[in-house]
Amino acid sequence: MKKKLLLFCLTITLNVVAQTETDDKEAILSVLRIQENAWNQNDLEGFMQGYWKSDSLKFYGSKGITSGWQKTLDNYKKGYPSKEYTGTLSFTLESITKIEEHSYYVMGQFHLVRDAGDANGVFLIIFRKIDGEWKIIADLSC
Repeated sequence: MKKKLLLFCLTITLNVVAQTETDDKEAILSVLRIQENAWNQNDLEGFMQGYWKSDSLKFYGSKGITSGWQKTLDNYKKGYPSKEYTGTLSFTLESITKIEEHSYYVMGQFHLVRDAGDANGVFLIIFRKIDGEWKIIADLSC
């Protein structure tokens, strides 16, 4: 009887953990879809809502490391000044992997079709659940 109870408790625990991870991944995917939609409407501020609004945000791109939400937004505005430059963004996701509780990394590709010339690359972003919301705390895009 003890073995059956232990097995039952273990099964319930594993199901709860698996469901929580599934929910986390769906929430992260939702953030990425919102970002795609905002970008495709030339709404860089809306796109940036997926990022942690903190001076501790890290963005590592072709021009090196940028620290801070506002500096990252300013760089986006400078590099993508009009719809001709923002174009249409889509992501191809390769992996969403749990690092620890409330932290995941996402690996994938970005595809930017635009009048100013298409751009494609890869990214690795780290999400953390902050105040009940999934936010990007670090982004490596190249």
